[in-house]
Amino acid sequence: MPSMESFARTLHGVLQGIENAATLSGRPGAVKLLAVSKTRPAEAVRALAAVGQRAFGENYVQEGVAKRQALADLDLEWHLIGHLQSNKSREAAEHFDWVHSLDRPKLVDALGQARPADRPPLNVLIQVNVDGEASKSGCAPADVMALAGRIAAAPRLRLRGLMAIPEPHPDPAHRRDAFRRLKALQDRLAAAHPSVDTLSMGMSDDYALAIAEGSTLVRIGTALFGRRD
Repeated sequence: MPSMESFARTLHGVLQGIENAATLSGRPGAVKLLAVSKTRPAEAVRALAAVGQRAFGENYVQEGVAKRQALADLDLEWHLIGHLQSNKSREAAEHFDWVHSLDRPKLVDALGQARPADRPPLNVLIQVNVDGEASKSGCAPADVMALAGRIAAAPRLRLRGLMAIPEPHPDPAHRRDAFRRLKALQDRLAAAHPSVDTLSMGMSDDYALAIAEGSTLVRIGTALFGRRD
């Protein structure tokens, strides 16, 4: 595992890149970093937390819950960013602070009913299948407003915005168009729901492009932790 000094240098470099992109887009200080820690050991999360990172994203409920429990002595913010199966809704609602992958009405009821009363409302993002890919989760853009209304009516959930993983197209212009369409949808959503403030789009290889088109939260794993074995 990299040294603490290495983690500190890497985190500083990523944060500087994010801030440079945000400043170029006329929004200095407006973009947050979500460190994607899926498949990484708890010790790596602890090391990155020790140099200042607080928010971490996990793809799988059980893996995320195990890490949260192993790092219970740290004040971290846990985001579920992977596809959520209905039978994992209770665990997700009990152990995560954010769910980025709400994409169907069934999950609204399941998460809302399972969120503990002694915890703040669960922050949720609607995952949008912005490019209509058959292999990807996410609701259709046309269904976002109706799903948002259902979330807004759930007292144990707090609608915060949208998330998407555009098609990994080699042409940056193609991805830029997807980011732009998602931002337009986010603007419509925010006009109807004042709690909406988060647009989660952009990863290690395209976060600058996403920020240029309005992202407020970028999900970065490889640039922080290195490539997976």
